[in-house]
Amino acid sequence: MTRSDLVARLAERFGQLTQRDTEFAVKTVLDAMSDALARGHRIEIRGFGSFSINRRPPRVGRNPRSGDKVVIPEKLVPHFKPGKALREAVDARLPVEDDSAAT
Repeated sequence: MTRSDLVARLAERFGQLTQRDTEFAVKTVLDAMSDALARGHRIEIRGFGSFSINRRPPRVGRNPRSGDKVVIPEKLVPHFKPGKALREAVDARLPVEDDSAAT
């Protein structure tokens, strides 16, 4: 699902909101989440999951073209950990494998 798909589904579900209002609301929420993560805060949405920042330590890598060693600096990267309800919902949607198709 893309951002525009999300906007369209929310506008469909909540008829009192216009497409423009829905787009503004989605953009505002996503911007607030991005700002919070950029400041190093943790975001927890109950039943969905949590977003946090993980530190990747500096390391030595290799340039694939020349083979030279390259120092890769430390990075802070966003990390998502799904909540129990989300994990269970995704797991419940696993397609049932047909054993006759394997033979």
